[in-house]
Amino acid sequence: MNLKLLFFCLFLALLLVPAELKRKKDKKHHHHHHDHEHEDRHGRHDRKRGRFKDIIEDIFFEIIDGATGDDDDDEDQSNSDWLLDMQEPEGRCNPNPCFNNGVCEDKGKNKFKCDCPRPFKGNKCQKGPKVCKRGRCGRGECVLTSTPPFYECKCKQPFQPPDCKRVAPCEPNPCRNGGQCIRDGNDFDCQCPLGYRGRFCHVGPDDCYVDDGESYRGNVSETDDGHECLYWNSHFILENGADPFNSFEDKDGLGPHNFCRNPDGDTMPWCFFRRGRKLLWDYCDVTECPVPTDVVPTENVPTVPVPTPAKPQPTKPEPTAEPRPIPTKPAITEKPSQAPQPPPVPTAGLPTPFATVPPQPFSTCGKPQPKKAITRIFGGLKVAPGAIPWQVSLQVRPKNTNQPFRHTCGGVLIASCWVLTAGHCIEQRKDMQVVMGSLSLVGTENTEQTINVEEAIVHENYRETPSAVYNDIALLRLKNTGGVCANETQFVKAACLPDGLLPDGKECTISGWGATEESDYGSNHLLEANVLLINQEKCSEPKIYGKVLDNTMFCAGHLQGGVDSCQGDSGGPLTCKQNDTSVVYGLVSWGDQCGRKNKPGVYTRVTTFLNWIKSKIETASP
Repeated sequence: MNLKLLFFCLFLALLLVPAELKRKKDKKHHHHHHDHEHEDRHGRHDRKRGRFKDIIEDIFFEIIDGATGDDDDDEDQSNSDWLLDMQEPEGRCNPNPCFNNGVCEDKGKNKFKCDCPRPFKGNKCQKGPKVCKRGRCGRGECVLTSTPPFYECKCKQPFQPPDCKRVAPCEPNPCRNGGQCIRDGNDFDCQCPLGYRGRFCHVGPDDCYVDDGESYRGNVSETDDGHECLYWNSHFILENGADPFNSFEDKDGLGPHNFCRNPDGDTMPWCFFRRGRKLLWDYCDVTECPVPTDVVPTENVPTVPVPTPAKPQPTKPEPTAEPRPIPTKPAITEKPSQAPQPPPVPTAGLPTPFATVPPQPFSTCGKPQPKKAITRIFGGLKVAPGAIPWQVSLQVRPKNTNQPFRHTCGGVLIASCWVLTAGHCIEQRKDMQVVMGSLSLVGTENTEQTINVEEAIVHENYRETPSAVYNDIALLRLKNTGGVCANETQFVKAACLPDGLLPDGKECTISGWGATEESDYGSNHLLEANVLLINQEKCSEPKIYGKVLDNTMFCAGHLQGGVDSCQGDSGGPLTCKQNDTSVVYGLVSWGDQCGRKNKPGVYTRVTTFLNWIKSKIETASP
């Protein structure tokens, strides 16, 4: 069995992104004042994405006679509730486990009940009305609303309301700001006035963003590659039952529109888009505002004599970021620490013997500091900067060559010089490095640190069989400088190790890029999803994985299948909250294809290997 090919078919369902290694949208390089008129003639906008032909060939815009879009899906609902009941979710009402403003009632004996506001239902009020079934809106996008019938159809031009089936390319004129509609068969083009751009001439000459674009409230609604943005209340984004209605038109500029925004503190405005059944996100085709100059004209400078000339201050040249493949920067990029005062090794969540490990420059573990908290609608879709600071990208290249490194697996930082990953990720005849503090596999981010791997230690009893992988764990010892490898920042932190077993049904987080050496697809951006810990006895039933499971592994996901059970990156972390601290409870290991019913993901059980981890760290060479 080609095990690496089976490792979750990473992000194949909801979050799959073709691994076209396009450049990072570096504001200093790429987004200073685009020549959009030139682009309209020669650049990406000539791709004309989302035109008539694309619409009629899209499975989600298929005309289906008799499509009803039933509001209820009792069978799916009962199956979901049965799964949650079987897994005995923790019965605490603090914090509130109910989604969508559900009210939690403590029922005793580790039980609770959620009183759900209309139209939500389910064990945790996690299910919204399934009003946006395929065909409901014809050739239009179905978006969710807070009032009956709880949906609205946004027709794709040139299709017209109310049912989005009638074609009328220029009637009425879809072009804004005085744009002229030029009919081309069943399609059209907008001839925009000078200074206006976008498919509908809806982006004006003053439409730009400042700093990271958090305050941007412009009208750009396309990604940098020309994909049309989804409405923020699109059912593709909110199909997991997240409630958009309390946050829409909020301080972050989100609302029932498809304009680009930056609600999570990323580097610039972005949006979600869809390709087939895959829900993706990318940065937008939005320009950065010109930088105002504070230079005063010479003739206006007062000529006041200064008795003693001020001593000139040294100036630091502005750094430049070079675009790279995965990656093309030097093999090791050490960033100076900021007034380092090495504190004791983090011990939260660790067995007492770990206190004997030499001090490392990390003051805490398992405590992320995301740049900005984001709403639930992004869960499983996009990672905020600093939200998963222990995630690393393990990258390889042929030994002793100058070829570029390429991402092959995920990993998790547990100390300044130590990374945990899966045993099957190790290629002993390759040069290896880890990149941390970055959300993207392309482009250089000023928050990232890149460090060579000094030694890869695979578990002595690691073995592969045609049906499973056993003892699938490895430690990476990083190259140090003065006893320090990774430096702790807001974007680089260690995850804690667990100090005991966690209950079945607990919700945990998996993350990764989903790009492997044997996969033609993956994500350039780090993604995450929530999964449930599945009872070991249940997962060992014949219809699931049978007797191949042992105590070195466990299952997590959703037994009914779906994206949550196939998301992650081989070797990457499954982290859970333990005493309000994130612990690395599992490592992405193997599975039977991706998202199949009764075939959840299988993870390395880190608690089984705590003594092994401790012994390898203690006996490692200084």
